[in-house]
Amino acid sequence: MGRIETRLAELGITLPTPMAPVANYLPYVVTGDLVVVSGQVPARDGKVAYTGILGDNVPMETGVQAAQLCFINVLAQLKVACGGDLDRVRQVVRLGGFIAAVPFFTQHAQVMNGASDMSVAVFDDIGRHARTTIGVPSLPMNAAVEVEGMFRIA
Repeated sequence: MGRIETRLAELGITLPTPMAPVANYLPYVVTGDLVVVSGQVPARDGKVAYTGILGDNVPMETGVQAAQLCFINVLAQLKVACGGDLDRVRQVVRLGGFIAAVPFFTQHAQVMNGASDMSVAVFDDIGRHARTTIGVPSLPMNAAVEVEGMFRIA
């Protein structure tokens, strides 16, 4: 077991089998030393575990948990892209977060911290990243949150 797999175990995180795309796109693309992982919803066992709209029927704490699960699903795709070896990751370059929210909701950044904090917990300093977080009126499959990522690998 590598360094990152050991860290995941210490955090009590088991990576799931990656979800298949739900439309006409690739779950990830490797180009040079970059891996771009398509947006991942907070799915567990093939079903979206956190649905709804922040500021309406989804509390802040639930949104943070959804972002954490999205990041776990991003990692599952990343592991496949790295041939099963997450120790190949040299930098979490960027995370993008989409938060399904009512128009007056303003705490998108705090929700997305669920994913960002987990990135740093898993990868330490190389987990620090650039980020964009936006609110949207809805997401595929009524997901509350969606997270995408870009990573530099060896």
